[in-house]
Amino acid sequence: MKTFAPAALPPPTRLRTWATGGRLPARTDLEPAQPRAKASAAELCAMREADLRRALARLSETGTAVRVGQYSLVKPRQDPADRLAEAQAVIHRRRWTTTITTFDDTEAGDPALRPQLARLVTALDAGEIHGIVAVSQTDISPFPEIYGRTLTILRARRGFLALARNETSI
Repeated sequence: MKTFAPAALPPPTRLRTWATGGRLPARTDLEPAQPRAKASAAELCAMREADLRRALARLSETGTAVRVGQYSLVKPRQDPADRLAEAQAVIHRRRWTTTITTFDDTEAGDPALRPQLARLVTALDAGEIHGIVAVSQTDISPFPEIYGRTLTILRARRGFLALARNETSI
């Protein structure tokens, strides 16, 4: 007795509707992208402090004096002296050496696009400095995601960020 394979069903026809405009609908077989939870100020502070402790321990083991770049972000035409003095107090209190003192006078934007902050990251790569000292998180970025990403970049370069004020201050 001969058996026949079941006849294949024809491909389903796609209805042209106003909603899809004839285009294929969005894929629904994938889980929706979950937004990453924003890091809290306390978590960012803990991450920054851990990077600082790690870098200082490494430098202490080798007997290397800590060299830092002093940085501030100010608004256009704003005098950076007060903010730089506040950062200098941290450097003096910790007995670090300032190699570079600089500031950017732009609106807060992506830290990667600020020329003087880029100069400090380049100095970090070259071994001229071991870390960056700023007044507050807002000198890097007021946005937790961007600030956290910048901390990760500094950590990848074996550097650190030290702040005069913690992450919850302006």
